[in-house]
Amino acid sequence: MTTLEGRTGTALLVVDVQNGVVANGYERESVLANIASLVSRARAESVPVVWVQQTDDNLVHGSESWQIVPELTPAGDDPSIEKAYGDSFEATALESILTGLGVGRLVVAGAQSDACIRATIHGAFARGYDVTLAADAHTTEDLSAWGAPPPGQVVAHTNLYWSYTSAPGRTAEVVPAAEVGFGRS
Repeated sequence: MTTLEGRTGTALLVVDVQNGVVANGYERESVLANIASLVSRARAESVPVVWVQQTDDNLVHGSESWQIVPELTPAGDDPSIEKAYGDSFEATALESILTGLGVGRLVVAGAQSDACIRATIHGAFARGYDVTLAADAHTTEDLSAWGAPPPGQVVAHTNLYWSYTSAPGRTAEVVPAAEVGFGRS
């Protein structure tokens, strides 16, 4: 039901599954397995998979920490973008890539739940996209030493509030990875 006219396609957006981002991710192995399953299913259904990588002082382009984790392998023709901000749309070519693909709905997975995932799902929604958050395919690290809730609660809260997000003409939903449908929006 996107507000983006004529853009009925869906894409899988995989955010920041980089060595330096998910090294200490909550339920890392199961989250990466769920993302791998989503990637495989998207490709089987000819749904574009778009990869996002954070680049900053801690994630220097080309460094080991900047690389996508070895459990996931982008295909040579998968679109990818580098970003410097939490919202994957901010100062990147993501919008033009999705426009070119006719995408009006995003399925989002990756890291970190309380930072780049949150910023990206809000950024997409505000721009008119329907947004499906894969409930068990996003993670964060334990930042409780700095006052954050434990990571399991961060993931659960992100899923909770996104399931109640609404706006005219758009759909926000939270779906377990195994139940994500890639059909048209």
